[in-house]
Amino acid sequence: MSRIEATFAALRQRQETALIPFITAGDPDLKVAAEIILTLVDAGADLIELGVPFSDPMADGPTIQASSERALAAGTTLSGVLQLVAEVRKKTAVPLILMGYYNPVFCYGVERFVRDAVAAGVDGLLLVDLPPEEAAEISPLLHESGVALITLLAPTTPRERMQRLAAVAEGYLYYVSMTGVTGGQKISPEDIRLAVDDLKGMTNVPVGVGFGITTVADACAVGTFADGVVVGSALVKIIEKYGKSEELLPEVAKFVAELKGGLTALTS
Repeated sequence: MSRIEATFAALRQRQETALIPFITAGDPDLKVAAEIILTLVDAGADLIELGVPFSDPMADGPTIQASSERALAAGTTLSGVLQLVAEVRKKTAVPLILMGYYNPVFCYGVERFVRDAVAAGVDGLLLVDLPPEEAAEISPLLHESGVALITLLAPTTPRERMQRLAAVAEGYLYYVSMTGVTGGQKISPEDIRLAVDDLKGMTNVPVGVGFGITTVADACAVGTFADGVVVGSALVKIIEKYGKSEELLPEVAKFVAELKGGLTALTS
């Protein structure tokens, strides 16, 4: 059983929703990012998504675009992100998922990337701009290596395609709660519930929901029906605000602990 599967299995036994915070690796720099990751773990994160900075992050709103720019300006590369994973993997077993775009992986070399990702301790990969139908170059390698290729589904995904993708999903399915970019408009929990309930009827793989979840109230509303909630832009804003100051890690810990506390309270 993979770390992702084991984590969701344990949460299912406790009837608990997974908290999946997202940060951009290398924001504000790789050293501080390592400290942030371990702070997330201590504060209650169940899985962590690490954004691989990219110069053209087309699915991301201004907040995460800016975090990519800061990380790139600090010298972050895909190789550096993998080294970051290897470093924190020595200290935690929390599943780590790389989220980003295919260009850096392609330039790095697909076979080399998969080999190095496995060696570093990467558990999953989510490539926003690589449709599953076009993933033949990397999907078999990931599957053989035990790294889950996470699938994105959106409100605009036709139901027939949703069924097809759900049937071959690995790790967890990432349901995008709205059209548009990250950190956009307010979510509609009831609309999301209908879509997630429909999706759960197509697969046994856990369903996580992201985009637009910015508050404890948002997380709890979605946590009543989703297997996991992804919180990105709100956390990245805290990192942007506090930078490398002494307040950064306490503020990150406070926010994530509040999110986790709200989700845990749903089962009490």
